[in-house]
Amino acid sequence: MAEEPDEHIMEAIGRCRVVIRNGTVVEVGEASIASCPLAKKMACPVQTPDRESVKANIENRIKTWGMCTPRREVTDARPFVGFGASEILSFGLSAGMLNAVVLASDGAGTLIATDPILVQGIGGRMSGLVKTVPYPQVIRRIEEHGGTVIDPARASLDQTAGVARAYERGYKRVAVTVALPREAKALRDCYPDVLIFAVHTTGLDREEAEMLASSSDIITACASGPVREIAGKKALLQAGVSVPVFAMTKNGKDLILEKIRQSDSPVLFKTTRLPALNEQQPEPLI
Repeated sequence: MAEEPDEHIMEAIGRCRVVIRNGTVVEVGEASIASCPLAKKMACPVQTPDRESVKANIENRIKTWGMCTPRREVTDARPFVGFGASEILSFGLSAGMLNAVVLASDGAGTLIATDPILVQGIGGRMSGLVKTVPYPQVIRRIEEHGGTVIDPARASLDQTAGVARAYERGYKRVAVTVALPREAKALRDCYPDVLIFAVHTTGLDREEAEMLASSSDIITACASGPVREIAGKKALLQAGVSVPVFAMTKNGKDLILEKIRQSDSPVLFKTTRLPALNEQQPEPLI
């Protein structure tokens, strides 16, 4: 039986397809957008998401913390953005509002995390993971911090299986990151109490945005026009204006509000019609 190649596939800035083999970026596709406010603030900034800039950004992630290699770092306490998925979910664990988070990691696949620094370390600098392979070294580090990898033999990406395992283990307040609208809907139908955080929404059509809006607790808008229009109008709360995050349910709203309450940062509260956007949006919105 042929050995599976050491290959990882992800969707980076603007759904740009990136292939990494043996720790080397071997393929970078065209991005669907011309600019992104968050990409300009990355540790390795991307002013314009062309192939060269995206490749340099991914190579920086490989060099600095071992993304898609056996030396992948899995813990971190530093926030990278104010209202990113990992920042909100790691806070939820710290505050006792959640007791398990199901997410995905290169080198491990879907996993259950109960340690806030594991959630932030894995998710803080991740892009949309499409395919990965297992690294025993990465899986061991995850397990050393209390994490449970769902499929250590293949590093499969299966958020539904991760949620099922979390409930089987007795966790009651479970959150999950989901990139596929139909998976979000299926999870909501099977697990009414799970907190669903929709991520990597760039490029969704209106039907998919509607599905997320009716199934998710929190949605990051990324560069999605339909998410801004459809989810934004139905949201109970919006965090951020350039790349907004929408709380669609009371559970999602409570989690974000508690994060704000415990923060030392100054905030502005204003009752207004949503979405509230500024001129610094990703371009174009798709």
